[in-house]
Amino acid sequence: MPLAGPVSTLSEPEGLRAFEAELALAARRSWPQLPDADVVAAVAAGMLAEASEDADAAARAAHELDRDDSGGLGDVARDTAGQVGAAAAWIQRQGLPPTFTSPVDWAGFGTVIPILAGSPGAGASVFAAVLADLLQIERRRVLMVDLADPARSGLSAAARSDGPWLTRPHPQVHIRFSWRAQAVLARLQSALPVIAPGMVPPPRFWLPQGLQPEVTVVDLGHDAWRVTAHPLAGAGAWLRRGTPPPRPVLVVRPSRPSLLHAEQVLTRLDHWVAVAAVSPAAQLVVMGAKRWPDGVEGAAGRRVAALLPDAVFVPHDSDLAAAGVTAAVTPSRLRQAITPLLRRWGLLLDTTGQRKRPSLRGRS
Repeated sequence: MPLAGPVSTLSEPEGLRAFEAELALAARRSWPQLPDADVVAAVAAGMLAEASEDADAAARAAHELDRDDSGGLGDVARDTAGQVGAAAAWIQRQGLPPTFTSPVDWAGFGTVIPILAGSPGAGASVFAAVLADLLQIERRRVLMVDLADPARSGLSAAARSDGPWLTRPHPQVHIRFSWRAQAVLARLQSALPVIAPGMVPPPRFWLPQGLQPEVTVVDLGHDAWRVTAHPLAGAGAWLRRGTPPPRPVLVVRPSRPSLLHAEQVLTRLDHWVAVAAVSPAAQLVVMGAKRWPDGVEGAAGRRVAALLPDAVFVPHDSDLAAAGVTAAVTPSRLRQAITPLLRRWGLLLDTTGQRKRPSLRGRS
């Protein structure tokens, strides 16, 4: 597959490295200080765009269609890498703090609950939906924030339909606001093939006009290993220390590998907690179990072990496991499992009166 002329193919490592360097330069054209993570994502986007262009050209040739060779090989890749880099550069510069220890004013978001997956497939999106549904039933105004790449989001079907309201932090990056019953669901959208970490808009862009949420539930939706290495921008910005203090939740599976992964995530986060840049994990949630299986709890490292006494268990639900999060309300027994936690945090209103609870079927 040609990538940058006759000397650059995937079988020629030197040519491939030279082409990647060209894409990196294109990505940094808008901002020479663009973080390396965004440059890597921009290069990947460029390579993917070029591969797609070459595949389309091969299909046209196979059907003996005319091929427009007016553009040089690699032009699509350089253009795409430049667009990803420019979007990440512009958005990053909208949210960088004066110093990384500057506290954030979270008052406009109410209580912020960032949900961090301790291991791959831990169930962070499911927990986010359960949490938001319970808060709605208890008459709290809820904003759900989905920071995942749209193609990989666990909340992609959480609303019955996409809402018509958009915020455009950048021409290539949009935030779409929809309804999940009475909760507002904000999701990332982009036509670019790769979402660079820096393309995730700062928190202030995610607050819809006219809404004053009491609780903001944030599905960080990105690789926890990367987020906790650099939690000052992008998805990690929701972990920033501020007032009122965020309550980060660490979600794990009831398995030894999940606990081992989670320990390493907390180890990375420790450095940022120590310099007062981010809030420490406030709660451990175990998805898919009512208790620890034999021999699993002992695998916890010292950081995870500190969260074990107050761990909350959310039982397995076969229907939810098969279908994922949909627009339907999450099962009541899952919501009941986390009710004591929200009462302990003071997030549930007094329900001893005769007021009727709202239905979760009212919006679509």
